Amino acid sequence: MERPLPPRAAARSRTVLACLTVVLAIGAAESARWTRSARAAAAPSTLPAVVPGRVSLTELSRSMIPMPRNTPSAHASALATLPGDRMVTFWWAGSRESGPDVKVYASQWHNGKWGEPWEVASRDSLGKALGFGVRRIGNPVAWTDRHGRIHLYVVATGLGGWAASRVAHMVSSDEGTSFQMKRVLPMSPMFNTSVLVRTNAVGLVDGGWWLPVYFELGIKYPMLMAFGPDGEPTGLARIGARTTTLQPAIVPVSRLEVRAWMRDASDQRRVQHARSRDGGASWEDLPPLALNNESTSVAALRLANGDFLMLHNHMGNKDSSRSTLRLSLSKDGQTWRPVADVARGGAGDEFSYPTMQQVGNELHVTYTFQRQAIAHHRYRISIGENI
Repeated sequence: MERPLPPRAAARSRTVLACLTVVLAIGAAESARWTRSARAAAAPSTLPAVVPGRVSLTELSRSMIPMPRNTPSAHASALATLPGDRMVTFWWAGSRESGPDVKVYASQWHNGKWGEPWEVASRDSLGKALGFGVRRIGNPVAWTDRHGRIHLYVVATGLGGWAASRVAHMVSSDEGTSFQMKRVLPMSPMFNTSVLVRTNAVGLVDGGWWLPVYFELGIKYPMLMAFGPDGEPTGLARIGARTTTLQPAIVPVSRLEVRAWMRDASDQRRVQHARSRDGGASWEDLPPLALNNESTSVAALRLANGDFLMLHNHMGNKDSSRSTLRLSLSKDGQTWRPVADVARGGAGDEFSYPTMQQVGNELHVTYTFQRQAIAHHRYRISIGENI
């Protein structure tokens, strides 16, 4: 028989439960309010006509993105396109995750190679722009709008850990050379904290975009925030009802159907799956995929022939690491087959947090390499009946 809690402990327990109930109630009301407003901006990206045929990927090159000096740790890369088949990548680097010297850096892809990195944001620069102290810097995500401006979203915390994080929204009009602070994104009823970003944004027909986001404080759940062509937020919708999923990778399938695949923080360790039938305004949870995934971020996109590509951390029967980064292919989004292992190592190795960007008929992949650098692989995409 369990002993009753002491009066003070019982009171604390009741207080915690009451606070959690309030947070969930406020979150539900906030999600409903934002979801209604999201319907007006729920048209997914312009989808090209499906080209029948099988897909083939041919690796063209692999390299390491140049690192800034004296930064032994690097993680969480993001890609954004630039005019002329160019790209820019962002990532954080420093002595260690959450270290006081962590900064966001960038490098540009031009003429088949990556240029020297430059500093984009630090604790001091973000704190000065935001007007409050920044203790930690985390994941960056980038999107280039129709006017060529780069919108950079960076996770930043004040007091506390990642559960106290906010998302800073910065904008560059000179291809990432410099950024101006625009706002802290309004996403959470908990003093606008406990929200983070990780995965690629998705373009909308009207020139706006969707930014995948997620809430993480005790429970975890994914969301998408809609932006208009002017870069102003227009809505927020929760993805599904699960409370152990995060870091959604969002892919439009048609004008109204959208899929999302998520990292799983439960004991299932499977890629979780959700679907919207009304252009992202509301979502239903689907059964998890048969793909295992060691509680880490995934990346996904749709090819011209209608197939889906996903990068995820495959695990063997006795494996519980991020040592295998696998590329898998699917026709329906539910059943997947392996295409190739982009990176594979032994116990203790890490190849994780992938991102993908298609530029013309080329697929670009970046990912964290051993927490020491950012790796880049480039593939040619071919589609044809005889492949």
